[in-house]
Amino acid sequence: MYIVLQTIFWTLFLLVLYTYIGYGLLLHVLVGFKKGDQSIKSSIAGDENLPMVAFIIAAYNEEDVIERKIRNTMDLNYPRDQMKIIVVADGSTDTTTELIQKHPGIIISYDPDRGGKASALNKGVSLAGNASILIFSDANTLVNPDAVRLLVRHYADSRVGAVSGEKKVVSGGLGMVQADCESMYWKYESHLKKLDSDFNTMVGAAGELLSVRRELYIGIPQNIILDDFYISINICIQGYLVKYEPGAVALEQASTSISEEKKRKIRISAGAFQAIGCFMNLLNPFSNPRLSFQYISHRVMRWVICPLALPFILIINGMIVYFTVNHTLYEYLFCGQIILYVFALVGYLINHFNLSSRRIFNVPYYFLFMNYSVWLGFFRFINNSQSVIWDKSDRRPFVE
Repeated sequence: MYIVLQTIFWTLFLLVLYTYIGYGLLLHVLVGFKKGDQSIKSSIAGDENLPMVAFIIAAYNEEDVIERKIRNTMDLNYPRDQMKIIVVADGSTDTTTELIQKHPGIIISYDPDRGGKASALNKGVSLAGNASILIFSDANTLVNPDAVRLLVRHYADSRVGAVSGEKKVVSGGLGMVQADCESMYWKYESHLKKLDSDFNTMVGAAGELLSVRRELYIGIPQNIILDDFYISINICIQGYLVKYEPGAVALEQASTSISEEKKRKIRISAGAFQAIGCFMNLLNPFSNPRLSFQYISHRVMRWVICPLALPFILIINGMIVYFTVNHTLYEYLFCGQIILYVFALVGYLINHFNLSSRRIFNVPYYFLFMNYSVWLGFFRFINNSQSVIWDKSDRRPFVE
């Protein structure tokens, strides 16, 4: 019995360690073995060589931000005659549509019946005309001026089917727990995305700024929750690469509260379980070894294995300590886990009572919060209660 508990404990413990630390370190080593720098260092020369792009924005009741988004898009350093700006006002009931119509040259699609983001993106693509590159961006994000040029330069490589920009979460100096931790998380996630891209391909891209070759775009089924993941993985399955461009940045404000962020995390988690069901063939490492290795290590492990493993690691560790004697290592590991959970509880109380926060408490709290949200997302998925209609999280406005 003791040997069995030890085996289960170390298996689960090492899986969690691999997911959050080991995979990144392994990628560092694998990327180091690759000969030469395959990244693209310069933009496509001259405006005459730039492809026609369609910049597609899905919007639902975005009256507070839509004009800012349109101005930001129109100010991009890209020839206006080479960029179509398309806004799909999916079932908006506020003044979003009227505000868009104030700006000439914007292609607008409006349907009073809300179909969800997947439906909105498909409508936007249908209006792209002769654009060879599709660029998707959220209404609540700001994009840096050279972003489009930096994205499209990668398509000089015929192997590239999609390019994603970098998502940055800003707190606006609010110092909130979720703002600070969400920003830290995305820095960590962006580093992994870069390593994935340098090694082979990204496995999932941020929908805040994602470009795709028009001919490779596969229409998104209306029931799909994670549209950006669905788009990017289908590019990989078709045999093309999804590359990461850190110079193309989409800025997004953090949620106004941890409860608002929880809504988003649960929705993403439910969508993750749906995505695993959609791409079951990628769980077979022999079908596409590199892609399966990245998909399982970066996505499946974090989406499924780690959240399930965490409570069992604590329970089994406690059982080993309780039923045996003179096992100092397990006692230290058990105490370490208890400290983690106590620090997380302190982080929760700090956030709940709006006290001055400290990262030593914030990080454990946010780590457990994310994994707890996965459990909630799992139950929502198996109950088939997650709607494809996105429920927007309240976010602080940008200071202009």
